[in-house]
Amino acid sequence: MPVLFRWGGWPVLKNIGWNLALLVLGSLLCGVGVNGILIPHGFVSGGVTGLALVFHYLVPSLSVALIYAIANVPLFIAGWFFISRRFFLYSIVGTLIFSAAVQWAQFPVPVQDKLLAAILAGLIFGTGSGVILKSMGSAGGTDILSVIFLQRFSIRVGTTVLVFNTLVLATAALLISLEDALYTLIYLYVSTKIVDLVVTGLSQRKAVFIISPRWEKISPRILTEIHRGVTILRGQGAYSQREQQILYTVVTFREVATLKQIVRSEDPAAFVVVSDTTEVMGHRIGNQPHW
Repeated sequence: MPVLFRWGGWPVLKNIGWNLALLVLGSLLCGVGVNGILIPHGFVSGGVTGLALVFHYLVPSLSVALIYAIANVPLFIAGWFFISRRFFLYSIVGTLIFSAAVQWAQFPVPVQDKLLAAILAGLIFGTGSGVILKSMGSAGGTDILSVIFLQRFSIRVGTTVLVFNTLVLATAALLISLEDALYTLIYLYVSTKIVDLVVTGLSQRKAVFIISPRWEKISPRILTEIHRGVTILRGQGAYSQREQQILYTVVTFREVATLKQIVRSEDPAAFVVVSDTTEVMGHRIGNQPHW
């Protein structure tokens, strides 16, 4: 039987406490979003939460928290096989905490305008979901599927959530109200953007290609001033047929400006390509989530 946790003293307890705190904080925010905005305005949500809300609207006697907990059972089975055991256990705890928060976090949000309510719901729920995913687990639901797709296919968490949310939203539009479904679409869009911002945020890495005849001057400055590794690729111009060196490096979002200054000071005519990355694995520069 695989060992799920190894005792490592107080640092382990501190780590567990921190992750539980993230799960509690994120779940409370989501609970406020559900009970304070979504239910009062008749909005639905995406994934398992959305399904639970649809069943609740159709049969008000059914508890959203109870439906959510039951619907997560098959997702947990998938999580057991495809994700780490640590993530699985944290997700079970997270689902229980999330269900409790949805059941008892009854805080009214005094927003009457539906458009503003949809935007605010996206901000609150997206922040809560992002905080939960910053932990070593999740609150269940489509979070588990999102992590599986991120690990297997490098698909962004927000993208997966948006696709599944759209399917639930189409069902809600047919069964409940098209107008409320459209307002929910606004909420879902804002929520997915906030999730990506919280999960990756300013930690998103940038891949940079630099083509310059002064590469021998630029490369050591990247090593010493930004403290990032540089790979020298051999290339050849298609038109000139001349061999040239291409510098490749990965930096953080905040280091891009410094890198540009270095390149401009050495060669204002340098050809530079800066592109986004979905995830990066590696020492110091890696930003792959710890699921």
